[in-house]
This record gives sequence, structure tokens and C-alpha cells, in this order.
Amino acid sequence: MSFHPNSINLSFNVDHGYLEGLVRGMKAGILTASDYHNLAQCDTLQDMKLHLQSTDYRDLLSSAEDLTVSLVDNMLRTNLVTEFNYLRSNALPPLSTFLDYITYSYMIDNVVMLITGALKQRDVSELLPRCHPLGAFDQMAAVCIARTPTELYSTILVDTPLALFLQDAVSDSSLDEMEAEILRNKLYKAYLESFHSFCKNLGGATKNIMCPVLEFEADRRAFIITVNSFGTELSGADRRALYPTCGKLNPDGLQLLARAEDHEQVKSVADCYPEYKIIFDEPQQGSAKTLEDRFFEQEVKLNTLAFLQQQKSKIHNYIPIFQGTN
Repeated sequence: MSFHPNSINLSFNVDHGYLEGLVRGMKAGILTASDYHNLAQCDTLQDMKLHLQSTDYRDLLSSAEDLTVSLVDNMLRTNLVTEFNYLRSNALPPLSTFLDYITYSYMIDNVVMLITGALKQRDVSELLPRCHPLGAFDQMAAVCIARTPTELYSTILVDTPLALFLQDAVSDSSLDEMEAEILRNKLYKAYLESFHSFCKNLGGATKNIMCPVLEFEADRRAFIITVNSFGTELSGADRRALYPTCGKLNPDGLQLLARAEDHEQVKSVADCYPEYKIIFDEPQQGSAKTLEDRFFEQEVKLNTLAFLQQQKSKIHNYIPIFQGTN
């Protein structure tokens, strides 16, 4: 049996076309600037519910009678997790692996939150509901009993996806709050470098969109680690070991950050990179935005580029039927 050369187009996006359609539909449901303007005029949660009746959130909130902030937050989070899990359960590799990577950051935050909560003598039954459901895993309840990173790895996380990122973070240091934050940064370093390598190897639109996003996140963490380390016992060498190396700052910028001793020296490093200089420039008079707020705004802008991708390789392959006619 022979096939026409163009018959290969019949298999275009055969693995992920359904899910791409779903995601583009979800994108259409994101609140607009007009929606946010209307929400800013609301004085009560009932006003908010009324203004959302013309959006995709109307069905989500319609069944709730006595709205509270925590209830709305839980409903929105549950809806997000339901949609994400549906995408994940219908995904094939490499998309399924990509979605798995998305959950790993939530796992890291859950682990550190449980450790920190245990150090403050919080009961595990109180801590577990506070964990993000996208980062849930079977052994979560046992995290609270770990006393060192080595114990955390060998007895609890060795059979989880985080084991890959924890291998270089094991030590026999006692898990106090400082060590827990160091552990978080070591895990994120390994996680971001692995995710970046995965996206880079995939190539195409995934590489073009996700690699800059992950590079920005790697550099953001390097800046924030540096700023937060001032006034602590963390040395420049200690900081350097926590910096993800998949960003634009590597290697020269990271070396300068490791030697920085105050905010002005950090700003001088940022001034060498146009995309970071604008973040460190003095905010407008009266602005209450923190450095992390300004980083987050830039991160959102990078993520919106994912919505602008579309297959255009055949866009000009058309026959104008009414060319030259009125």
C-alpha cells in the first residue's frame, strides 16, 4: 500500500491535539482586564459572585451560598487541580513527563512546609490539609519524622520523583528552619536544571518558550537567595552552591552575586543584564511592589508567550477560490 506524500499531515498533532484544544478553551476563560476592573469595584463576596456570572467561573461559584475567602480559594484550587489531573491522565509522553515536572515544584514546597511545621511542633493532621494537592505523594505524612536530609532521602523520599533532586542535598545536618530553607534551594536548583535540560532536549516550541521561563526562574532564585542571605551566616561559597546554573547569569553573574555584600552590589550585577535592570530600577513613587512582586510580573509576561504559539508551517498552502472576482 502506498500513501500520498501529504498524507502524513493526517497524523499532525494526533497525540496531543485534543488536549491542546482543551487548553486553548481554558485560555479563553481567563478573566479579561474588563473583568478585573469590575471585580475591583466589588465591596462584598456576593458582589464578586454577581460580577463573575458572565464568566467561566459562574458555574463554579453558583452552588455556594455563604461565601468566604477560604471557601472561594478552596473551590478555585480544587477546580485547577481537577483540570490539571484530567490533562495529565490523558497525556502521552513527552507531554505527560512535562506535566509531571510541573508538579515537582509543589512537592518540594510541601516537603519543606511539613518539615518547618514539625519544627514548630505542629501536628501532621493540621499540616497535611495545607499542602498543595498538585504536590501530593503517598509518603507525605512521614516527612515530619525526618531529622536530617540523609534520613529524609533514605527512608522517605527515595521512592518519590524528588529522589533525583535530593541526591546532592543529603547531609547529616540537623533539620532546623535554616537547614530546611537550604534544602528547599538545593532541591529547586536540581529541579530547575533537570527541567531546563528536558525542555532543551525536546526542542521546538517547548524549548523556545520554556527554556527562557526556566532561565528567568533560575536567575530570580539566585537574586533572591543573595538578598535574603544578607545578615545570616550563609557565606558567599554557600550561596554559590545554591544558585541554579541554567540561567543567563551563569557563570559570570553568579560569581559576582556570590561576592555581593549588600543590595547595591546586587543591583550592580542586575544592571549588566537589561531584563533584570528594569526589575531592580527604583519603583515609581508610592509603589508598594516588592522586589519579588516585580520579578513575578516579569515571569507572568514570559509565560503568556506560550499562548502565542501555533503551528504555521502550512499557513500559506491555500488556494484562493475567488481570486480576482468581485
